[in-house]
Formats: sequence, structure tokens, C-alpha cells
Amino acid sequence: MSSKNNKNLGILLKLNTFVSPYKWRVAAALVALIATASLTLSVGYGVRILIDQGFAQQSLQELTNAIQFIVGVTLCIAVGTFFRFYLVSSVGERVSADIRLAVFNHVITLHPSYFETNSSGDIMSRLTTDTTLLQSIIGSSFSMAMRSALMCVGAIIMLFATNFKLTLIVLASVPFVLVPILVYGRRVRALSRQSQDTMADVGSYAGEAIEHIKTVQSFSSEQHERAAFAVEVEKAYEVGRQRVKQRAILISGVIVIVFSAIAGMLWVGAYRHKVVHSFLLHIPFHLTCSQSNKKHLIL
Repeated sequence: MSSKNNKNLGILLKLNTFVSPYKWRVAAALVALIATASLTLSVGYGVRILIDQGFAQQSLQELTNAIQFIVGVTLCIAVGTFFRFYLVSSVGERVSADIRLAVFNHVITLHPSYFETNSSGDIMSRLTTDTTLLQSIIGSSFSMAMRSALMCVGAIIMLFATNFKLTLIVLASVPFVLVPILVYGRRVRALSRQSQDTMADVGSYAGEAIEHIKTVQSFSSEQHERAAFAVEVEKAYEVGRQRVKQRAILISGVIVIVFSAIAGMLWVGAYRHKVVHSFLLHIPFHLTCSQSNKKHLIL
């Protein structure tokens, strides 16, 4: 286990060498990320003012102020999200391009014996598919995971300041969400890696067959190649189907657990304590956890 962790750490350190030249873009994206997460959390207070002072007190002025606040915060979130998405995605594109260049420049210097034991199709798959996956992680998944983590921390602080008992209910529901994540999340990640490998096999087989198409046609092996390629495609399909099934089970389970906890908070907050505004402030935290769990699956 320790050797595996050391290997993963080494991979991250090597990846950092490609990201570090664009550290100012990453820093700007991080600032935008923190700003949008904070603004998103503040929407709950706008809704609280809207309910408590706008609707409950029948105050048109307070209702207008609350709506203006929510609209203003939403516009700021939209602007911040634009900069965050553009900066992070552009860094992901640039890093992916740099990795492709580095891999290609290294591959063409390898000894000919390497190409005798590794098919050209497999090398091409690693050069394109794997770097595209890294691009997705750097340009999307990582930033969304950071956003969800920041919102979770901020929401916990806000919830304790708002209503201690409802916050305890929220925290008590967290283990019930994490258990299916830990159990099925590992299966999904394992199947994702297996699916990636099978797709690489499909691309490798097709590349080899097309590269030597004259030999295939000379020996009238078209039917054999069709059958062999169909086996590889079906193998990739079956792995993909299993991955989608496990992911669907996990997402469905998380949705049931999260909204069951929200229903419990609604009962405690509205029936026993009559604190509707506290309940409204607790809902975004549960939705944030649900979104964070989905991003965890992608990673």
C-alpha cells in the first residue's frame, strides 16, 4: 500500500512540473473559485431575508431588497464562474498539450526493441486517450472537487452559527452518504480504469489491422479480423455497461439518502422548532454534499 501511495505521489510531483509554469493562472482561478463558493453560500441568507422579512412581514421594500441582493449575487457568481472555468480549462488544455509533446519527444528517442514489444496502436492510445483524461481532471474535475470542499467547510461554519441542533442532524447523515461512496466508489474507479484499458485494446487492435491491411487482404483474413475485433468491442462494451450500472446505483443511493435527510430536517425545523429560515440555510449544504459525491465519482 505504501509503495502504491509513493507511486501516486511521484506521479503528482511529475504532473506539478507541467502545471507550475502556469501558476499565476492557477492562482487567479483559485481566487475566483473561493469568491464564487463564498457568494454561493451567501444566497441562503438572501433567501432567509426574502422569507422572514419579505413574505412573513408583508414588506414590499424588504422583498425588493432581498430580490435585488439575490440577483446581484447571482450575477457576481456568473462572472466569477466564467473566469474560473476559462482559466482552469485553459490550463488543462495547455498542460495536456505539453504532456503530449513531452511524451512524443521521448517516444521517438526510444530503442527499436521497445516498438517490437509495444504496439503502435497502444502507444497512440496512451498519447491521446490518457492525456485527454488528464486534461479532464486538471481542467474540470479538480476545480469542481475544490469548489465542493470549500463550500462544505463554509456551509458547516454557517450552519453551526445558525442552528446547532439542525447542524448535528446534518453531520449525523454524512456517514450514511459516505458508506455507499466508499463501497461503490472503489468499484466505479476500478471499472473506469478497466474500461480505459479495454478501449486502448480496441484502438490498438484496429490500428494494427489497418496498418497491415495489405497483409490481411492478401491472406483473405477479413472475416477473421471482423470476428476478433467484434470480441474486443463487446469486451469494452460489457466493462462500460458494468461501470455505468455501478455508477447509477451509487448516484441513486446518494440521492435517496440526501433527500431523506432533508425531509428529516424539514420535520425537525418546521414541526418542532418552527425555524423555516434555518432549514432553508441547511438545504444548500446537503445539495453541495450530493454534488461533491458526484464529482468524486468522476475523479
